[in-house]
Amino acid sequence: MEQAARTNPSALAAADAPETPTAAGPTTAAKPAAIAPTPPPPGPAVAAPRLGAPTPRVAILASAVAIVAVVLYAASDAIRPFVVGLLLAYLFDPLVERFARFGLRRWLAVLLVYAIAGAAVAGAIGLTIPPLVRQIATFADELPHIVGQIQFQLAHLNQVYDQLGIAPELRDMADRLVKTALEALQNVDLGIVRPIVDSAASFIGSLFAYLILPAWLFFLLKDRPRLQLALDRSLPPAWRPDAWAIVGIVHEVFGKWVRGQILLGLSVGIASFIGLSILGLTVDPIFSQYAVLLALIAGFGELLPIIGPIISAVPAVILGLTAGVEPALAALVLYFVIQQVENNVLVPKIQSDAVELHPTIVIVALIVGGAIFGLLGAILALPVTAAGRDVFAYLFRRAGEIAGEPTGGGEPAAPPDGQQIEAMVAAGAEFAVATGAESAQ
Repeated sequence: MEQAARTNPSALAAADAPETPTAAGPTTAAKPAAIAPTPPPPGPAVAAPRLGAPTPRVAILASAVAIVAVVLYAASDAIRPFVVGLLLAYLFDPLVERFARFGLRRWLAVLLVYAIAGAAVAGAIGLTIPPLVRQIATFADELPHIVGQIQFQLAHLNQVYDQLGIAPELRDMADRLVKTALEALQNVDLGIVRPIVDSAASFIGSLFAYLILPAWLFFLLKDRPRLQLALDRSLPPAWRPDAWAIVGIVHEVFGKWVRGQILLGLSVGIASFIGLSILGLTVDPIFSQYAVLLALIAGFGELLPIIGPIISAVPAVILGLTAGVEPALAALVLYFVIQQVENNVLVPKIQSDAVELHPTIVIVALIVGGAIFGLLGAILALPVTAAGRDVFAYLFRRAGEIAGEPTGGGEPAAPPDGQQIEAMVAAGAEFAVATGAESAQ
């Protein structure tokens, strides 16, 4: 019997089946010795069973996550300071852990990290605020002169354009293109930036939450090991490996992003300050006059990938335009070189591949994040999308393992080339057309 069950599971199921009454009376169960292995039916093999229905615990957990998500979304304005606190926790926790390994109590380690961070912020304020205030005051005083210089340079460019001797047909086409571009700029719906502006304005309304943020962050850093152990005890033993694997994925992505953004912002800000100072000595003094202000804009612009550096370059180019076309081009070249060095040297070394996303995905994530959560949503769009990508890949692989599907062991298959991808897309399109034709009949 055991040998038959091992060779054919259906034999064991038949042997354990209950007696079935018939018209002639109840039948007796067949003897195990009389049962022969049943050959598999012809045709394709039956696929392995998929994931079953969720257990009650999974259903309760999914419901709780959904409720918490709805509550957090409804209170998005109130939780923004605590999101900033979590980002600071990612930055401070490694230092707290290092001091705690030296035998320092965690509450004392947190206070020491606070003292170091406070000294660093005070030093940065002392170095940047006085010249920044002077440059902002100078800019406000010279704003009418700057506007007049821009108008003068545009008029000069128009005169140069008139003296080029361009053929009438090309000139008419260029005039139409410029006119169309100006009309498009006038008709731009500025409502797309309204969420970001509203988010910046709501900072004042959340000032109280930011004031209590240091106390909240202190308890979070001090009790982080205890909170971690409490969460581990609350999880079923079978869930713990996957749960902590997901936490590790998110921690890796956000940790690299937070530390990388700080280093990138400092690097780009310092490089911009040095470059603008050099331009102030070699091209026009106006760049040195506003070097600190423009460098701070460039450093904070790194929080918004792709869009931020472009926005940061606009003020420098406009200020250069007040002195002529050559200074404006020099500023444009400077920011272009800094951006290329950042993308090809700094980003691969600082952030690695943890948050690498295609530019098309980055732009969509920025727009969606800004529309939902304003400025903070646009800033966090990149790490949230990257973490979601990695978590999805992990869960997709684990779901395949649970369902008994192959996980791609052995030598990995070579990725398809461009022609193979186009062929697969074309085959899918043909299948869709055929399916639609069958449905129409």
